[in-house]
Amino acid sequence: MPGHKYKGYTNSGKPLKISFDVNGDDTPHQLPLTPVQPVTRHTGVGKGLCFISFGSGSSGNMAYLGTPRGGVLIDAGIREPVKYHRKKKNPERQDVPTLDQAFAELERNGVTPDMIKGVLLTHAHQDHMRCLYPAVSRCKCSVYCTMGVMSQLLQRCRISSRITDHHVPIFKEIPFRILDMEITAFETMHDVKSVGFSIEYEGERFVVATDMGMITERAAYYMSRANHLMLECNYDLTMLEEGRYPQMLKDRVKGEKGHLDNAVAAQFVAGHYHEGLQYVFLCHLSKDNNTEEIALTTMSQTLEARGLSVGDGSNAASQNSRDIQIYALPRYTPSSWFVLA
Repeated sequence: MPGHKYKGYTNSGKPLKISFDVNGDDTPHQLPLTPVQPVTRHTGVGKGLCFISFGSGSSGNMAYLGTPRGGVLIDAGIREPVKYHRKKKNPERQDVPTLDQAFAELERNGVTPDMIKGVLLTHAHQDHMRCLYPAVSRCKCSVYCTMGVMSQLLQRCRISSRITDHHVPIFKEIPFRILDMEITAFETMHDVKSVGFSIEYEGERFVVATDMGMITERAAYYMSRANHLMLECNYDLTMLEEGRYPQMLKDRVKGEKGHLDNAVAAQFVAGHYHEGLQYVFLCHLSKDNNTEEIALTTMSQTLEARGLSVGDGSNAASQNSRDIQIYALPRYTPSSWFVLA
């Protein structure tokens, strides 16, 4: 196992106590001093958060998370509409849905573009921002990211500088609101400026933790309080070490600012399981160094070794009584539509 599974930062182990509302009064105010506790599982059918992924992996990443009022896109790295193409087609990306196809799928589930109120951008890599400008233009919404991510977006990526007209700066560990969701960005370890997101709605917390080489103390704080966790399971260590990548690239993937090993992700979930944790969505699986079967098996076996029963996320009657649901987000196709009650 890699020796850098966790690492503490020098900042406080407690959540910050400043908040602002990007849809209204941005005057800082004090949050309650009581530490956040895991929420126990709901019973019955409620309004819930709705979630769907349109692609997960190095070819393109984008997901939707919303409430009955509307929601947000998490990253925007799938294929652009044809009119935005500037380069020759990349054969590897031809199987990834286009933005048009993603919006058609959303509309089939009752989500229109005007209901999307923002794009939460984790970092400035092409597979997370490729269709960012077309997405915000169509939805007439804002991009929520840190100043560091925006700076790297403009420096490193081919994107119109007009994206700054849509930018709403956010700050790590300072909550903000979009519609009825409270959102907190937290730092993750990657080779560019990168954040995860904790999104809370009516006591349910959906946490996005992707593209990171290690789980820091601050990331662990938010991840361990999730009811629904979208967690990177990028590579299987044996496949990576025996694969075709040059050694320099292997070392980058395994490094503290690279990506997360299946086994490390599984050990984290098993070690931080609580009764309120309902779903773990395995994301950003490597095309060359992982498979859905290996990632699911590693996670399931690690959880079962702790004595937990594991469901497949299918909502089949036989799965509903399981302690936790595990679902691997498809690389090229939309996932199931999840209502997270």
